[in-house]
Amino acid sequence: MSTTYVAVILLASLSCLTTCIGVALAVRFQNSIKGIAVGIGFSAGIMLLISCFELVPESLAQAGVFPTFTATAGGIAFIWVLHFIIPHTHLVEEKGMTNIPALRAAYLVVFGLILHDVPEGFAMANSYIASPSLGFLVALAIALHNIPEEFAMAVPVVPLKKPFFLYGAAVLSGLAEPVGAVIGLVTVGIFPLLNPLLMSFAAGAMIFVSIHEFLPMARRYGHPWLFTMGMTISLPVYLALAILIPE
Repeated sequence: MSTTYVAVILLASLSCLTTCIGVALAVRFQNSIKGIAVGIGFSAGIMLLISCFELVPESLAQAGVFPTFTATAGGIAFIWVLHFIIPHTHLVEEKGMTNIPALRAAYLVVFGLILHDVPEGFAMANSYIASPSLGFLVALAIALHNIPEEFAMAVPVVPLKKPFFLYGAAVLSGLAEPVGAVIGLVTVGIFPLLNPLLMSFAAGAMIFVSIHEFLPMARRYGHPWLFTMGMTISLPVYLALAILIPE
């Protein structure tokens, strides 16, 4: 079990690197609206593919139809409820701030990305327990997805000219994934029979994030055909990862 913990936490820690890469790209190419549209599409596509073609089928094979879809619906409902519970604004003193919309975007970067990354780490940990190769596939897909996700989420905050905040938020959100992984490991350690249901629960969480967060973001930036292109690009990337990391 200790080896599993080390492997899972190391894989989850890839997110710290890729989130910082995404922020660096946002600083460098902050005016690339087309790049953002493609990146959002890729992020949504790779998460939906991993959830629908890896996590849910694995859960179906181990737990059956009704438990799997109940757990998936539970993951969707859980993240939906969190969007109402977790505040997104008024977390620091705003007196004297003139750029309130940008400040709100900064809050959304921190809390939105943490909200995204915890279930991703959770999914990766439970996938690794089910099959190390599946866990490795999920970890790499999530690491790739983090780059355009962070890029798109950080761009609205770049005008604040606060690089320390940007990279601090990236590291914080990157650390949220190992935290999610540890939660998954501990939960399965206590209730090992729940692992397939925890995978489908995490899949539901990621499906909700992909649809609820990325689709409105794509509409905001426009260029729907570029969003579609990004989603299309995610398919060969996913297939290549699946071939390189066979079950």
